[in-house]
Amino acid sequence: MNLDEKQFQEFVKKNKVCVVDFWAPWCGPCRMLAPILEGVCAEKKVPLGKVDIDCERGLATEFGVMSIPCVVKFKDGKETDRFVGLVPKERIIKFLG
Repeated sequence: MNLDEKQFQEFVKKNKVCVVDFWAPWCGPCRMLAPILEGVCAEKKVPLGKVDIDCERGLATEFGVMSIPCVVKFKDGKETDRFVGLVPKERIIKFLG
């Protein structure tokens, strides 16, 4: 689900645990990570939101996104963990718990 600023707030608040992928269409590692992340989130039944940092610069700045892909896990509306870069599937599984 692609998120703008308003949708982002609703998404993070309505889901007890969720993941947000900060990415950009021109980013090769982002495009490589996307299907792996989507698959693991679907398996684990963890909602996944996507924020295009080119369109939503305010959100990228608010969350201190300096490099992409940047994947952030939220619990009860608060950031609990993150990773940056292309990581192996096993690392994503561990990240999601």
